[in-house]
Amino acid sequence: MYALVNYLGNQLLIKEGEQTKIPFLDKKIGTKLSFDNILYIDDGKTKKVGNPYVNSISINAKIISHGKEKKIIVFKKKRRKGHQKKNGHQQKFTMIQVDKLLKASSKSKTTTTTKKATAKKASSKSKTTTAAKKTTAKKAEKKG
Repeated sequence: MYALVNYLGNQLLIKEGEQTKIPFLDKKIGTKLSFDNILYIDDGKTKKVGNPYVNSISINAKIISHGKEKKIIVFKKKRRKGHQKKNGHQQKFTMIQVDKLLKASSKSKTTTTTKKATAKKASSKSKTTTAAKKTTAKKAEKKG
């Protein structure tokens, strides 16, 4: 079973029971995470594609360790000028252990969204009837 998750603007392929590197997250080792923005999920039998996200499913994970990637050297040179600049960069990462897939109850989410939608419709109708459009004429100024 695997899933494609949107995390901090990155799309991560997460497999159940495996370790995965994610961009650095400043939390303690042993902290539990929950991924709710699931773009695609395949459990071997069924495949679900979200629009944009798959509803009522989340993935739990646990932080195992923090580390740094291999150092990258950035070297800039301008020819015939004698200008050279050397920089290095090490990106931090967090290693997580993916635990399991959870199916949240969809009943509570749907009831709250329908209540909000009806409340929005009622408030928008009252605003349109009470608010009248006013047209103001702008005075033309002449330069003399």
